[in-house]
Amino acid sequence: MIEHRLRAAAIEAFVEYGFDGTTMESVATAAGITKRTLYAKYADKHALFAAVIPQALAEMPFLGVALEVPDGDLDRSLRQMARQIVERLVDPKAVKLRRLALLEADRIAELDPVEGADLWSTSLLSIVELLASHAESGEIVADNPEVAADLFLAMVAGSPTIWADFGLFRSPEELDRHITNAVDLFLSGVLPRA
Repeated sequence: MIEHRLRAAAIEAFVEYGFDGTTMESVATAAGITKRTLYAKYADKHALFAAVIPQALAEMPFLGVALEVPDGDLDRSLRQMARQIVERLVDPKAVKLRRLALLEADRIAELDPVEGADLWSTSLLSIVELLASHAESGEIVADNPEVAADLFLAMVAGSPTIWADFGLFRSPEELDRHITNAVDLFLSGVLPRA
């Protein structure tokens, strides 16, 4: 329980104030523990950062989470998956963590990655499997489903994510239009030519 409170307080502090603005004292206070208890677990702020931030990034909404692949036609499935993707990526927690990752990229690059935290692979795999199954049935032409899934993800997630990272959140209607246009454009590129 203490460990959970400590990790949550540390993540919140680093996200809110960055590495330089976070103090061990403020983390201890927010976690409801003494500085002595905190220092017994983590030698310094670098050790605390190294312990909590890679894991927080690996657990970001969308990343590392398998998407629900709906049954039915490809068009409907892609639209539903696109909504899941966008909703997770514009989630305020995800936005804050991405901002931290950009600000502290050099520090994060020096850390050991969390085991199994290939940030895109689990989520991307859901899209790859969907596209591969429709390619095998001849419904679409996708010689490389991995590349097609990556391009789909970029089309769907690109601008909503960038807008959110700058604090600009599109309305649900605007997001629906974006998703509709992205899926239509993607499908026009993979549907078999007559």
